[in-house]
Amino acid sequence: MTPVGITPPDLRGEVRGRHQDRDAARLPPVAGPPPVHLPAFRAEFTPMISVIVAAYDLQGQLGVCLNSILNQSFRDVEVVAVLDQSAECPAGLVDDYARRDGRVSVVRLTGVASIGRVRNAGAERAAGDYLLFLDSDHVISGETLQAMVDRLQSADEPDVLLFGHTRLHRGRAWPGAAAGFLSRQGREPFASMDQPELFGAPAYSWDRLVRRDLWIRQELAFPDGLHEEVAVVHRAMLAADRVAVLKWNCVQIRRRHTQHPAGSPGGTHFDVFGRYKDTFDLLEERGALEVVAPFLFTRMIRHHLFLLNLEGCLSRSERPKFFQRASEHYRRFLPDGYEHPEGREGVKFQLVASGRYSALEATSLPQRARSFVSRGAAVRGR
Repeated sequence: MTPVGITPPDLRGEVRGRHQDRDAARLPPVAGPPPVHLPAFRAEFTPMISVIVAAYDLQGQLGVCLNSILNQSFRDVEVVAVLDQSAECPAGLVDDYARRDGRVSVVRLTGVASIGRVRNAGAERAAGDYLLFLDSDHVISGETLQAMVDRLQSADEPDVLLFGHTRLHRGRAWPGAAAGFLSRQGREPFASMDQPELFGAPAYSWDRLVRRDLWIRQELAFPDGLHEEVAVVHRAMLAADRVAVLKWNCVQIRRRHTQHPAGSPGGTHFDVFGRYKDTFDLLEERGALEVVAPFLFTRMIRHHLFLLNLEGCLSRSERPKFFQRASEHYRRFLPDGYEHPEGREGVKFQLVASGRYSALEATSLPQRARSFVSRGAAVRGR
């Protein structure tokens, strides 16, 4: 295992003291003599970041992930590594990191837990001001946490901080789907309802920081099953009064497979339908459906099409049933006056709308054939 270096002092007690001082400073003033007007001064608050790591290590990259966090130039960070009793969780490796570095704590769960339960347990243990959820195949560069903290301070501690990510594939780093949206944002924080385009981007828990008090106040929690991030991320965004953007690609995904590395006992890809229904219901409850629905609807159908196109995701018998559910959701949640995307993607949207499964399958055959040839060439090249 790669050593993590010299163990720094445990900063969590000191940080908790600062939390108490800050909260006391925000209490309403008591009655007294007229104030003396002195030059304005604001003690700069340095937030602590809690990184919750789901310690499933299918790809053998957990040590690289932990090193990338602990070797950051910004030191006021804690790592909450969460293990269950599955064979993919290397308890010895995690315990070794906890012995070497006082900023690492370990949470152990009984049985084999869902990824949602794992993340919830980490959030409950966390003591920081902001939560960041990572998987074992996520890596952050040496100045990333400092850049996050600098942006949190310049934006006056927003509820959510959004940032970019890349996916490493065949030696090339590909930007995430939200890159265009992030690049267009200014320096000023905003309310999510003022930027409904947010809901057209994938809902990931690892491309944003969330204030822990918002998480607690809104009683946020990941559900069991697959696609657990969707409704939780949307709920957090809707609850956020102030959202800020950091124009950095902070996280790199080094996953060899597109699907989540941890999985979830009893979960199926059909869970995705309930996740989006929950968000549409929440939007209607909050009177935000008309503004957000066109963007969320496009994201939902893209997500359904992605799962249908992802090889090995759905079995041959599941595919027609999944498509039927997708078609039902298309008609159920279709916004008034909606205009589907243009080009080849728009054709697929129309096929989902009309329930033409065989036609959709035919449009996917050339792409699958190219994927098959590409995999064969890679195998022959080894």
